[in-house]
Amino acid sequence: MKFADFHAGQVIEAGPYVLTEAELVRFAKDYDPQWFHTDAEAAADSAFGGLIASGWHTCAIAMRLVVEAALKGSESFASPGLEHVRWPHPVRPGDALRLVADVIEVRRSEKRPTLGILRWQWRLFNQRELMVLDVEVTSLFRLEAT
Repeated sequence: MKFADFHAGQVIEAGPYVLTEAELVRFAKDYDPQWFHTDAEAAADSAFGGLIASGWHTCAIAMRLVVEAALKGSESFASPGLEHVRWPHPVRPGDALRLVADVIEVRRSEKRPTLGILRWQWRLFNQRELMVLDVEVTSLFRLEAT
């Protein structure tokens, strides 16, 4: 999608993305090697009752779905940050994750008219409709001067 295709109130959906146990463990071993992400036996006896994905892995899956659904081929080039990140429920092996992205604000920068600013909320839900990620993102787009 191009920046001009976004509008406040718009809802973009994508997925599902099914997370395998092998992928969950591989990501965790590389980037978040805590036992409840990497050791199925130990995790089975934990408060989680089994392996759970790293929250950062969950964010990466959301990013992939957003790129596939909206940012591929766009003028998007950066993000100055996030307003919040929440993981209300854990992601488990075999979960089918679905993205719902709500566009909050779309505007051109007053100071830099070649910059488009998009604020949106990304939420991921598993197959039981439990929210597993809630994040508000600001994305920047390179635009032609008008």
